[in-house]
Amino acid sequence: MQISEKYNPLETENKWYAYWMKNNYFHSTPDDRPPYTIVIPPPNVTGILHMGHMLNNTLQDVLVRRARMQGFNACWVPGTDHASIATEAKVVAKLKEEGIDKKDLTREEFLKHAWEWTDKYGGTILEQLKKLGCSCDWERTKFTMEDALSKQVTTSFVDLYNKGLIYRGYRIVNWDPEAKTNISDEEVIFKEQNGQLYYLKYQIEGTEEFLSVATTRPETIFGDVAICINPNDEKYAHLKGKSVIVPIVNRVIPIIEDDYVDIEFGTGALKITPAHDSNDYEIGKRHSLPMIDSLDDDGNLNEHGMHYAGKNRFVVRKMIAKELVEKDLLLKSEDYINKVGTSERTGAVIEPKVSVQWFLKMENLAKPALDVVMNDEVKFYPPKFKNTYKHWMENIRDWNISRQLWWGQQIPAYFYGEGQDDFVVAENIEAALILAKEKSQISNLEISNLRQDSDALDTWFSSWLWPMSVFDGLNDKDNKEVNYYYPTSDLVTGPDIIFFWVARMIMAGIEFRGEVPFQNVYFTGIVRDKKGKKMSKSAGNSPDPIELIEKYGADGVRVGILLSSAAGNDLLFDEELMSQGRNFATKIWNAYRLIQGFQQDSSIKMSAADAQAIAWFENNLSKTIAEVNDQFSKFRISDALHLIYKLIWEDFCSWYLEAIKPKYGDPISAEVYAKTIALFEELMKLLHPFMPFLTEELWHSMSERGISEALIVTQQTKENTVDEIVLSDIETSKEIVSGIRNYRQTKGISPKDVLELYTNSKNFPNEEFILKLGNVSHINFETKTDLPSFTFLIGGTEISIPFSEDLDLEEEKAKTEEELKYLKGFLISVDRKLSNEKFVANAKPEIVENERKKMQDAQDKIVLLEAKLKTL
Repeated sequence: MQISEKYNPLETENKWYAYWMKNNYFHSTPDDRPPYTIVIPPPNVTGILHMGHMLNNTLQDVLVRRARMQGFNACWVPGTDHASIATEAKVVAKLKEEGIDKKDLTREEFLKHAWEWTDKYGGTILEQLKKLGCSCDWERTKFTMEDALSKQVTTSFVDLYNKGLIYRGYRIVNWDPEAKTNISDEEVIFKEQNGQLYYLKYQIEGTEEFLSVATTRPETIFGDVAICINPNDEKYAHLKGKSVIVPIVNRVIPIIEDDYVDIEFGTGALKITPAHDSNDYEIGKRHSLPMIDSLDDDGNLNEHGMHYAGKNRFVVRKMIAKELVEKDLLLKSEDYINKVGTSERTGAVIEPKVSVQWFLKMENLAKPALDVVMNDEVKFYPPKFKNTYKHWMENIRDWNISRQLWWGQQIPAYFYGEGQDDFVVAENIEAALILAKEKSQISNLEISNLRQDSDALDTWFSSWLWPMSVFDGLNDKDNKEVNYYYPTSDLVTGPDIIFFWVARMIMAGIEFRGEVPFQNVYFTGIVRDKKGKKMSKSAGNSPDPIELIEKYGADGVRVGILLSSAAGNDLLFDEELMSQGRNFATKIWNAYRLIQGFQQDSSIKMSAADAQAIAWFENNLSKTIAEVNDQFSKFRISDALHLIYKLIWEDFCSWYLEAIKPKYGDPISAEVYAKTIALFEELMKLLHPFMPFLTEELWHSMSERGISEALIVTQQTKENTVDEIVLSDIETSKEIVSGIRNYRQTKGISPKDVLELYTNSKNFPNEEFILKLGNVSHINFETKTDLPSFTFLIGGTEISIPFSEDLDLEEEKAKTEEELKYLKGFLISVDRKLSNEKFVANAKPEIVENERKKMQDAQDKIVLLEAKLKTL
């Protein structure tokens, strides 16, 4: 089929994606083939496609498409995460616009709104992934809040509780006043902020003496229960056992001693507010101090805040500083930069707050999950992330798994009384009633007497089950699908969720199924702008991926983003990369148009130059396939693409096609044409995972293909033996041709002008290749010309081209003398470096060897230039 003059990405992409979907190429069911399974890192249901998604999902699609073409039963499971905090915030904001306050709704009423919002906007990002070409098994699309997955979350909670791994406790947490929920330590982002360090005056009880205490949060004095000093601090030895009066509050609190206090920080005296600081909380526990919670869920002062009750904590900070000055209770204040914890989801400043929460004991879960990574049962690419993982797992703390939200899986705990322990944990309320009767010994308890815990589970408590739950692996532990697809093969994700998700999935897999959830984890880099800032929609520094696809084509965007995305290294985004990807697509399109334009003639025999070019490219292709496979085995996907890019752009388009191209107007040997088409097909197979649309289009243009013959399901060629001598010989020939072309360019000689060569070599293995691509009439072997000539070296072989008669010999002589002068100066500098014993002893061997090579090259060129001068 004749292709059009210009490649139309939009038309091609729509056509072939519809074709793939219609013929169900993406769908997988268990069979006798080996499985290759990837589960998508589920994007937030609230999300839209950004550059990080583009990189991550392009990489996954490359892996899946390649596996499919290697004979694996490829299964890529898509889906979305319900994103408790983010989604609830979106729904609350929408309701607010409609004049509805969440507080005025029942849980059921709110969830109805949340589901309506999810149904309306939830599928956006998955539809966008189709534009990118993602070959997900869309029939398997999952959502973490759908019934089957929610049931598995409940099952896992009950199982862990019954094993004694989940407990309910009164502890300090990270409170997000905007989202009105606590969040985990890993969801707290510390940011440097300019603030003030206030030096407050605490009067020593019964004296006129004051103790100065430094704080950045004077609004928390309402929760002060003690002042702490270091027992070794001599300047405060006289205060041991005494008490102080909290400024403004006028409450008497004791002075206690603890080694935690840093004698050198501030004044060396620390105000202890256990309800509003995690370190104070630990000190409070050690010294059995009371706790006074002076803030409400909105971050406002409560009744303990006296005349500031109802006012925002930051407003109070300014007001109370003023009152302290007025009452002469502020010694001084000074500028201070400190790291403030903020919510990853809302950006709000976190407020440490004491509350009753649910926790999962992590120590015993972490140990086996650490071992499987350190012994490479689960391999990390790049392996540098093993150290990051190890540090976190060895310092792990219990996981706070409850959230004060309605959107999410509700905690399956049921209360039957008012006591702290008057609850049972069960998979449903009917089972809970049976357990509650047994535990309470109250036989007439009814379902109406039970109330379920209002909190929801942390979103990650559902996604940590993802590789199992998408195959119903906890509801039906021995079902056909989970037994076939699990453990999955590869996980592609960002290093920023190595703790949130990767570590927890490994723990869950070992705990619930006794085996790891995946074999390999490929960590992508973070996509950053030219200034190094992480790209995001909120930062306003991220382009719209869909607009990029419309401008450069999906294949162009895929190639552009992958060319500079080495594993684990951040990608500095540059739109020029997308342009490079589009240009690559155009180059391939035009190469095939050139081939299609050849007129075939079956009576013409293959020339020696054609045969040499074909033999070289076949071996080059085989070698590249082996190298590409090697790079994929190391998850160096960008490097694999670079190899294919060079093979097509430089080797095939610039060398091979030039070598077999007939003279203008002449036909080509039908045999050579067939060989060329066969080689082009192999290139399309190799390139397809990276550029699926363009390659599928050209694949069908080369021949009529049935449904079972589409490129997406065509087997890639296996590795073949490589004749290195053939490759080496052609590389030498290419260098000779490049030397000839360089001579033409520097002397302004047309490529159409025929030249003659002289050489001290006995022969060239690919003489015909050189004659054709160099447009050379004759090669004089073992003969030196006495004519003024341009001479260059290929290895130890001299190649000479006599100058044309109209060349200005005096000008050429001057240029040669100038070059000779430069080389002699260069030789002196290299010799000086190699004569330096310290350099030779301390430099890397390859650097020293490189300097010696430079020296030898300079010496050889000097000999040639001096010989050239004698002929001028």
